[in-house]
Amino acid sequence: MGLEFRKKIALLSDAVGVEDAEKLLDWLQGKPAARVDLSACTHLHPANIQVLMAAGAPICAWPSDAALADWLKPALVDVQ
Repeated sequence: MGLEFRKKIALLSDAVGVEDAEKLLDWLQGKPAARVDLSACTHLHPANIQVLMAAGAPICAWPSDAALADWLKPALVDVQ
């Protein structure tokens, strides 16, 4: 499962595909204080990156894969 929602944290793990983008957007729009945990994420479809950029939800944990984290940080760190 690539997408799991807790009270105020969206957990993205493994490969998060395009089919998850709409669910992620709907959840983030309903939770203005939400944060995103990418620590177990190994692949993030660009549609989900766009959702995270648009929502501006803070990232509370970056991917453990340093290359993926380094690739995502420039796109997501300034939207928080």
